[in-house]
Amino acid sequence: MNSSKLTSLLLLFLTVMFISSCASPEAIDQCVDAETRQGFIWGLIHGFIAPLSFILGIFMDDVTMYAINNNGNWYDFGFLLGIGGFSGGIFKSGKKKR
Repeated sequence: MNSSKLTSLLLLFLTVMFISSCASPEAIDQCVDAETRQGFIWGLIHGFIAPLSFILGIFMDDVTMYAINNNGNWYDFGFLLGIGGFSGGIFKSGKKKR
């Protein structure tokens, strides 16, 4: 890797870190409810609709991609499977096209 490419990557990294450090934290106390935590199935569903949620989230402040009130690892696992299922990640055939 030449020095100009390395310098560009370093500058990009520093810019992203600078911009993300200016983000304000969101108050989530009113969102978290121990009785209605979302699990694997909701993670899977949210993973499938994540591209749509992302686009809607750009224009609407009350739409998010990821549920804050989840049960942890099982929700995360379902979300990752949902994202992969939408893009065809784990469901693609292993055969190469010739």
